[in-house]
Amino acid sequence: MVLNLKGKTALVTGGSRGIGRALSARLLEAGASVAICSRHSESVVEGVQALSGRFPQIGVKIAGKQADVSDRNSVAALFAWFDQEFEGLDILVNNAGVGIFKNLGEMDAEEWRNVIGTNLDGVYYCIHEALPRLRERGGGWIVNIASLAGKNAFAGGAAYNASKFGLCGMSEAVMLDHRYEGIKITSVLPGSVNTGFGRAGDAEWKIAPEDVADAVAMVLGMPDRTLISHVEIRPSKPPKK
Repeated sequence: MVLNLKGKTALVTGGSRGIGRALSARLLEAGASVAICSRHSESVVEGVQALSGRFPQIGVKIAGKQADVSDRNSVAALFAWFDQEFEGLDILVNNAGVGIFKNLGEMDAEEWRNVIGTNLDGVYYCIHEALPRLRERGGGWIVNIASLAGKNAFAGGAAYNASKFGLCGMSEAVMLDHRYEGIKITSVLPGSVNTGFGRAGDAEWKIAPEDVADAVAMVLGMPDRTLISHVEIRPSKPPKK
């Protein structure tokens, strides 16, 4: 589909690689200016360089900042920086995520907080910062990249399942809270994505990051009268058990 986001601005957390980079590229391709963040400053630099090399169009800006979304102060600094770099916020994509896969008895408290802090608290911090900025623009979009692990539990997934189940519930509630303000909120639940994230390596049968980006583009391209609140994406032919 043809998506026109000319004049729009977007912030993609975890945007330096994997799904986040594919999403950032799709937004830039549609004419939006994009900011990305990552916990690691070197990843931000590499991501910005890679994306700016692909999209040298006049009027499209790509910038990045190191930020840890699990840290409230870091998120506040990220949005303050965004205010200086861009003229308002139209799209927030909460993509940053951590996966630590252990049974609960083997997982220590620091690992638990890392997963919940990034995947759930971090989304709260970002949405909390984004809402007043989106209101100033008369509305906008919040897209939360969740997971099919947000509805299907699996062994070793106690922390990850908890974070993604919570994210799906929060997304739906926030959507109901703010839909009449012109703010559209969508949760996107990919299955296995070919990024190297998680317990298994890359495989051709998995979803490509660009497929997730195209699904988000579909969400953003809907007319004002329509809100897609929940999207599930699965590999078409996963290995048979």
